Amino acid sequence: MLNTRHTHRALAVLAAAAAIAVVSAACSTGAPSPSPTAAAPTATPTLPPDAIAHKTGPTDVVLRYEVGGGFVPIEFMANHVPQFTLYGDGRAVFVRSAEEGTTTPDGIRSNAPLRTAKLAEAQVQELLKFALADGALGRAGPSYPAVNIADAPSTTFEIHVDGGSKVVSVGALGMDTSGTDALIRMAFTKLADRLGNFDQGGLLGSAVWEPAAYRAILFDNAMAQGQAIRQWPWKDLASTAFTAPAEGGFPGGRLHTLTPDQVKALGLTPYQGGVAGGLVLRQEDGTLVTIVVRAFLPDETP
Repeated sequence: MLNTRHTHRALAVLAAAAAIAVVSAACSTGAPSPSPTAAAPTATPTLPPDAIAHKTGPTDVVLRYEVGGGFVPIEFMANHVPQFTLYGDGRAVFVRSAEEGTTTPDGIRSNAPLRTAKLAEAQVQELLKFALADGALGRAGPSYPAVNIADAPSTTFEIHVDGGSKVVSVGALGMDTSGTDALIRMAFTKLADRLGNFDQGGLLGSAVWEPAAYRAILFDNAMAQGQAIRQWPWKDLASTAFTAPAEGGFPGGRLHTLTPDQVKALGLTPYQGGVAGGLVLRQEDGTLVTIVVRAFLPDETP
């Protein structure tokens, strides 16, 4: 449960959402707000007494929005990243909705790089209040499964504020509009629209996210029919360094952590978004594998 012990905290106002709605209404009316700037190191902010308390570390997840699951190939799952994450120091790392990945003439699919922006604390506070009130996370339960739609993706909202945490899972958001959950689903859709188009099609200032490390997964691909085949690109990295995880992971996949320079050696431009599929490598013994490469986010451990 989220802590509501302070009457002037925004979380306590969840019981009287109208007070928060006054704040978030400015956003819903299209009133301009200061644009986030490209990420840069700043001092840890000091929160005012009436603010929504949150951790302030650069790897502390404060708000996250993710869409995944459904009937999708394993390569998609291996390459998937959350659409939006806000960290405690005000850094946002997100997928730019208006920017698509690329496909080379020989069929290699890469994602557009993630973007990053640094929010001032006032912007962080406004966004959290919007998520809790207009986005309904303050009053939401943990799960809203789809009723009449099978194999649909699930939307997950995650928020960590005021010493508490909440994870809300919504099946078939934007597809299943029937039933008693229709109104709160509308609120979730409003929040998903804002976080899923966080930089408003590129209007807000942001920069390419430069990951410190990447997760690479090899999948056996004995046939590779119709796909271009490239030779193993690393002289200092053997295919035997890729190993199956002790537990969990992706069926049949072998994992290894790559440096940015090792990802660059794959010859893709831009490289920061990783490899979504279609890249077949010939290992040292002549066998073929497909490689998928995904960036590690700040809160993830390589």
